[in-house]
Amino acid sequence: MRSLLALRRHMLKMGLAASVAPAAARAQGKWPPASITWINPFPAGGGTDVFARPLAAQVGEQLGCQIVIDNRGGAGGTVGASQAAKMKPDGSVFFVGAVHHAIAPSVYKQLDYDIEKDFVPITMIASVPQVISINPNRLPVKTVAELIAHVRANPGKVNFASSGIGTAHHLSGELFKMETRTEMTHVPYRGAGPAMQDLLAGNVDMMFDAMGTSASQIRAGRLVGLALATPARSAEFPDIPTSTEVGLPYWIVSTWYGLWAIKGTPQPIVDRMYAEIAKAMSLPKLQTIWKEQAAELGGETPAQFTRRIRTEIEKWQKVVDAAGVKLD
Repeated sequence: MRSLLALRRHMLKMGLAASVAPAAARAQGKWPPASITWINPFPAGGGTDVFARPLAAQVGEQLGCQIVIDNRGGAGGTVGASQAAKMKPDGSVFFVGAVHHAIAPSVYKQLDYDIEKDFVPITMIASVPQVISINPNRLPVKTVAELIAHVRANPGKVNFASSGIGTAHHLSGELFKMETRTEMTHVPYRGAGPAMQDLLAGNVDMMFDAMGTSASQIRAGRLVGLALATPARSAEFPDIPTSTEVGLPYWIVSTWYGLWAIKGTPQPIVDRMYAEIAKAMSLPKLQTIWKEQAAELGGETPAQFTRRIRTEIEKWQKVVDAAGVKLD
């Protein structure tokens, strides 16, 4: 809620509520167009979809146009990001990415886009804690202590799924391995959606997942959440202990999702989109969806979101270097 309050204060300071729409119209003629595309660089069914789709539907309703989610998965979200960076900056295309895009510069030696230079940060839309989700039919454990003992007794035999090499899901697992001095096998997928499908099907043992994907499965009893990577318990999942409680004080990981404009998009359009997201996030129906996923409501100002991206890039560089994760 703090970020939403900051967003509202920023809007009032700029006078957006009264002036953004006319300014955008004067600068660009008729905007919004009949259809706007939000490129999601992950397959459908993942955490990005969980938040992007209801938000896009609400913002589209407010703008009086259709916002289409275009899923373009591959290479830990870098394929879709690369394609989005090359789109025409006319306000018809935006990019809805995640923390993974602050990790990618450290993992991939050669990227044909720069998340800080080729995009304009608008706001974070949600942040959810990571959770250790296991398939109870695959792993005979009920606590993190039992999981660690089981993995140590079976080095390399336990596997964990991720949304791709170099994503937060992957590096969260690597961080866990380093902290517990255990060895597990990483199984990367093209996104959290396909990874979750295989976890539920019993083809993999576990995931270091974002609650946006796991929450409904844990509630239904199809998965067991062993620990949340947070310093405090979640009100929505009070029975799941924190990483600190289970003896993993450094395993504090969240997965956040955000919206960017393409570099060169006129500022009045960026401001208008930002204002509409703020309006949407003030609605109880969206807040309920976020709460159900144990998610923090987004709404950072563009300046705050820009600082978050820079801080996360520096943070994950250290983890990537320690884990030795590099791709061409």
